[in-house]
Amino acid sequence: MLKDRGIYAHSQLSVEHQQLAQRWVIRGLESGGCVGDVGRYVTFADEHGNFLEYLYRVEAIGVNGLHAVVISSALVRADMLRKGHTYELLITRHALGSVANGQRQELECEILFRGIHGRLELDLTGRDKSQAGSVTPTFYSLAGEVIAIPEKFLSLVRATTKGVNCSRCFHVHYLRKPRSVARESLHDPTNQNATGAEIADTLAG
Repeated sequence: MLKDRGIYAHSQLSVEHQQLAQRWVIRGLESGGCVGDVGRYVTFADEHGNFLEYLYRVEAIGVNGLHAVVISSALVRADMLRKGHTYELLITRHALGSVANGQRQELECEILFRGIHGRLELDLTGRDKSQAGSVTPTFYSLAGEVIAIPEKFLSLVRATTKGVNCSRCFHVHYLRKPRSVARESLHDPTNQNATGAEIADTLAG
């Protein structure tokens, strides 16, 4: 249904090897958007819920698809689905496990929050659009009690909520632009003596 509506949110993570730095990293894709009453968005934070810098932006031909690539040794992923005013949310932590004899590191996963059938009565694609980015759905237990989203992930969830209400989305909602020093390290001729590992560390930071 999401593909039929033109929404391409990529929740898959991959473990990649940096040849210059000789280490493994996790690669994720911030992506998604919404069409009418349906939306899905995937984005990332560090383990404390803080902003991560993307490696680079992706300016795709279409909308509601891939927006940016992030590289890190550990990260938190927020994956949200919206149908009308009903929201599903999964927040997971991903880190690299131990490695022996240079073998590929395994990806360790942990569920940090699972919200089922959350509700947000605001119309963030229309009359209440000005509140997008400042509100989150409310989630309940089976007994009808409110399940609080962990405080450190509230900013992440607010941004993801905005993402699933972003029509014809073509920009990032939570990842941040890399520091200028990262670009200078790669392009400034005075930095040509920097080692490959130093450059890779800047990219993966």
